[in-house]
Amino acid sequence: MSLATRLKIGEVAKQTGVSVGTLRYYESLRLIQPAERGENGYRHYNPDTILQVKFIKQAQALGFSLEEIRQILDVRYRGEIPCDFVQVLLQHKIEQMEAQIQQMMAFKAELEEYRDRWQTMDNLILDEQVCPLIATVPLAV
Repeated sequence: MSLATRLKIGEVAKQTGVSVGTLRYYESLRLIQPAERGENGYRHYNPDTILQVKFIKQAQALGFSLEEIRQILDVRYRGEIPCDFVQVLLQHKIEQMEAQIQQMMAFKAELEEYRDRWQTMDNLILDEQVCPLIATVPLAV
């Protein structure tokens, strides 16, 4: 493919809504195909790069990390359809979120306990304490 049919990095950035720096970063992570360099040193990308960047943004919208996206792309570049792999990653992500939700719910309950307990306490300020309410919280060692 001639350089005339390729896109400069600024054109790719404009069409995808990502910065030039992001495109360079994606290239360094092998998320997009490497650009060809013109005689002037400018990067020239295959028009398919637009689709690659859109895929990356869509995958990020689902919460996939750039490393996970690279793994998905590696499966595809081996000639396999990565949908089963994507489903496994998504299930793992759902399980992680469920665990985080449980931790957040437990922490919320703990904070509500402090709030309810503190509403009945007198706010007696001692010189060495910034806030006597917070001073009642045990430190994890």
